[in-house]
Amino acid sequence: MARDFRHRSPDFMAMLKNLSREEILQVLSEGLCPHCEDVIEARVCNLNQRRLDEMSLSNVNVTESSAEFLHGDSSDDVISPKRKLNADPHTPSPRVVESTNSGRPKRFVTVLSTSVNSKQPVFNHSNFKINLNDGPGRSVVGKGLSEEQDELIRFRQVGRRKDFVHYEKVFGKEINVLQGLELHTQVFNPDEQREIVELVYTHQRMGQKGQLRARTYSEPRKWMKGKGRVTLQFGCCYNYAVDKDGNPPGIIRDEEVDPLPPLFKKMIRRMVRWHVLPPSCVPDSCIVNIYDEGDCIPPHIDHHDFVRPFCTVSFLAECNIVFGTNLKIISPGEFSGPFSLPLPLGSVLIINGNGADVAKHCVPSVPAKRISITFRKMDVRKLPYSYAPGPELSGFEPLVPPSSGNSRIPHNLKDVRNDNRDKSEYLAKSGNKGFSNEDEFPPLGKLNSSNRRGQR
Repeated sequence: MARDFRHRSPDFMAMLKNLSREEILQVLSEGLCPHCEDVIEARVCNLNQRRLDEMSLSNVNVTESSAEFLHGDSSDDVISPKRKLNADPHTPSPRVVESTNSGRPKRFVTVLSTSVNSKQPVFNHSNFKINLNDGPGRSVVGKGLSEEQDELIRFRQVGRRKDFVHYEKVFGKEINVLQGLELHTQVFNPDEQREIVELVYTHQRMGQKGQLRARTYSEPRKWMKGKGRVTLQFGCCYNYAVDKDGNPPGIIRDEEVDPLPPLFKKMIRRMVRWHVLPPSCVPDSCIVNIYDEGDCIPPHIDHHDFVRPFCTVSFLAECNIVFGTNLKIISPGEFSGPFSLPLPLGSVLIINGNGADVAKHCVPSVPAKRISITFRKMDVRKLPYSYAPGPELSGFEPLVPPSSGNSRIPHNLKDVRNDNRDKSEYLAKSGNKGFSNEDEFPPLGKLNSSNRRGQR
């Protein structure tokens, strides 16, 4: 059995930190066990991705360092101390775990969150914080770039994949059951992810103290593996199964939950502006799933009280979502199916068409702590009786990028931006086509007595 090197003595860690770059390379070149090779490979891949995410235009001195980045040896950059991969030196290392869902071992990298207020380089465009407003602001933020230009750079760095294909026979006809799925990566950067996760934890603590409406927060008892996922519902109360009052599955129109938090509305605005969600289907509700290791979501098709498309955003740890018309339950929390996708952190999975209404989907037991937010638009015939739409979810349109000849991005920055995008696309095409998702509303389970006291 492989030993857990995370629990080495402090003396060992001190020796490791005192090794030079050449000595570290010598140690690594002498061979490792398969477990260690897998761990190091995953960490190097993670560092590569973080470098592409965080080291864009601003991490490079535009006048002196652009040439170094464009012509430098990328493999050397991975371990070079000259290249700062993360602004916070206390950020914990990613943890690699394995899952055997669908009979194949899969590695997942868990990036532990740090303080939302951890400082980042002032001009890191990939990590540039537009405060999730993403409007056409023109205030200068540095180096002669306005917020509008920074948003345009971030927008053009979003990866988009819409070519998912898996044919199955449905009613005697072969059809692509994944038609309608879309994966959008790098929609929310690490800083934004930390801010969103911290907000989720804040609401979880409020729910535990009975400070939210009764059906907003649910923390059922974990009576078996995969059961007991913590949930937060905003905008409407959704009933996964017939409840104790006899309400059928679907939106309970006479039940109130808390409204969407302002930050979630800004996330929705971001997704519409950046062509992730269509302006004709702006979500007005969501469910937050807080997974502990081993939690899952069983096979299902989402209720039609919600129109299509809907989407899921992933945080803290990657995991798989499995699609197919015939998903099998292997054991508690373990499912198998013909098509499995992992989602990168901060990515958005759009579920529409056959992917939403023909194929079922499920999330097998997750390998580590995870949070997902599933945004949906309610059918107007199912709106809660007390629902009042707010102005924050109307009046915004998709971003219209300027033509290449009219772009207001300084020319000397375009090459660096395009080089970053080319490297991201190369990584995506070289086998790292990860996706992941978690999506459907879970069984709400037994409500805490503290929640009932907090019903307003």
